[in-house]
Amino acid sequence: MRSTIAACAILVLLIGAANAEQCPPDALGVSRTLVVDPNEHPRVGSMQYPETLPLDDHEIVLTFDDGPLPRYTSPILETLASECVKATFFMVGQMARAYPWMVRRVYDEGHTVANHTQNHPIRKMSATQAAREIEEGFASLRDAIGDPQGVSPFFRIPGLLRQKSVEQYLAAHGDMTWSADFVADDWTRIKDSEVARRAISRIEARGKGILLLHDIHLRTVLALPEILNELKSRGYKIVHVVPAAADRPKTATSAQQWVARPTPEQHTSPSHGQEPGPK
Repeated sequence: MRSTIAACAILVLLIGAANAEQCPPDALGVSRTLVVDPNEHPRVGSMQYPETLPLDDHEIVLTFDDGPLPRYTSPILETLASECVKATFFMVGQMARAYPWMVRRVYDEGHTVANHTQNHPIRKMSATQAAREIEEGFASLRDAIGDPQGVSPFFRIPGLLRQKSVEQYLAAHGDMTWSADFVADDWTRIKDSEVARRAISRIEARGKGILLLHDIHLRTVLALPEILNELKSRGYKIVHVVPAAADRPKTATSAQQWVARPTPEQHTSPSHGQEPGPK
């Protein structure tokens, strides 16, 4: 009996030591997990909508679009892991089909997997076309993970080209449409240092919110460590967002906390260029 207790104690210590080794004491980490109900708040992001996530001052949600693309998604995951940070990845279905193991890695490492259409069309779509893009995107992600519950009911429209019919379709199917609160222009031809500068400058102007980045560009890979270091040095906290479920009740919030307050300098028309498909 004593030997069993001793063995269990040793196991607990070893697990604790392993976790401590994986997550340095000075890591940025995740300050809390925000559980949301898409049926109550179908659209978020002050760049385009009257509501955004109910974050406290100096709380940031990291999001990445257009992947997975292993040569860039992998180092981004390593950077996030080095700071014990979780993010939401809005993935393109065709990329998930090409690199299903990368989708599973993102999921297995505890990040939120979300939908960014099947083929990333940068154009207005008919209701029928949009429905096909949305549902095929979700299907590709679910197939890649191998768990129907592994994909969150979160969706971001490519290029943030909002359409009322698309938003209505998503809301009717219980999917939350995500815009953003600030971007870093990492899809444009600027240096990684400028990506980091713009990200931090816009975060500081607003004080909290959803940051939109992309995991298909080298400049983002290079800028991310600086962004995280600056967030940490300036006292910001990372919030991980997940959907409510039967065994995971939504986080208690007030209606007022969801009200978006755009800043005067907020960029409202990020014209994303057509990102590359699988290579």
